[in-house]
Amino acid sequence: MSWLLYALLPGLFPAMERVQGRKVELLKCFLPLGCFFATALYASNKAYLYCSVAFLQFMKEGNVVLAFLLCCAVGLQRMDRVKGVVVVWILAGSWMCVHGELNFTMIGFVIQAISQFAECSKNVMGEYIMSSTDLKLDPLTYTMFMAPVSLMFLSMGVAWTWDPAVVDAVREHWIFLLPNALLAYALNLIIAMVLKNCSTMGFILAGMVKDIVIVVVSSHLFGDPVSRMQFMGFTVTLAGCGAWSLLKLMPNGGVACALRTLTGMPEDKGERLPLVPEAGSSQKEEEAA
Repeated sequence: MSWLLYALLPGLFPAMERVQGRKVELLKCFLPLGCFFATALYASNKAYLYCSVAFLQFMKEGNVVLAFLLCCAVGLQRMDRVKGVVVVWILAGSWMCVHGELNFTMIGFVIQAISQFAECSKNVMGEYIMSSTDLKLDPLTYTMFMAPVSLMFLSMGVAWTWDPAVVDAVREHWIFLLPNALLAYALNLIIAMVLKNCSTMGFILAGMVKDIVIVVVSSHLFGDPVSRMQFMGFTVTLAGCGAWSLLKLMPNGGVACALRTLTGMPEDKGERLPLVPEAGSSQKEEEAA
């Protein structure tokens, strides 16, 4: 789909001029990306065979911690005492969700953990490629390069687990597979746009609303068992994610000040930059310069 758009509207792919003659560098970036994407896709679907929908969503709350630690590893985020407290806060809530599972299976837990690590790694690496390297890829160019590499790894998996019945199933259900493929392309493009214009952490926090809806629907409509401890852990995790959001949206707010006081962290203006600049800040910076 991206290659078709590029043939018709090349102006939508401004980064293509910067990647000319850099095939080796692109391969080094997108081979691990494609592997992470294929692993996350396979493992996340495989986990549904062993765990309930609600339990998997509970586990995904831990993505906030995992993504943050990966972002720190590549220099996209910086650890401090306040953030460390919030990370432990969210991790404690996630542990309560896992510990309170009524039908816990270790194989399902491990598969889901692999899926989450691969997904977070893919998102962090995608943000790094689009924002922190000299490639500065736009979302459409990023998706165009990632799609064929991911397809290569997924094709290897299909060949390894090939079942002749797949051909008949595709013929029978192609009318559903085609729009699903278009939706998948749109989803991956939107994810790339969020990673580029927001961040990996912003993308994960935005998915909290989706997780809440999935847990409520699966519990009430499909009868997935949810223990009291899991509800408590889910609440603790959501509160921790809310505190993280307030730290970024209102760095001078009550939550941020309370956590800095609690941890004895000295004032650091570099850690208190708001996501949205205040009105007139650009003009003041120009006058100061």
